[in-house]
Amino acid sequence: MKIIILLFAIVLGFGAATKKTSSDMRESAAKHKLQQEQRELRNYPNLLPEVLIVAPKA
Repeated sequence: MKIIILLFAIVLGFGAATKKTSSDMRESAAKHKLQQEQRELRNYPNLLPEVLIVAPKA
């Protein structure tokens, strides 16, 4: 009986470790993608329109 409980605990531990690793890899991939997009956008000029506000003379 002790062996079955031990094997069950090992399987649960392995499952938890696999789930954590998968989560970490997804997070790492998202960070890498964000950094890559930021590097690509550094080459573009500022694309915001320049606005000139003019008030009428009273």
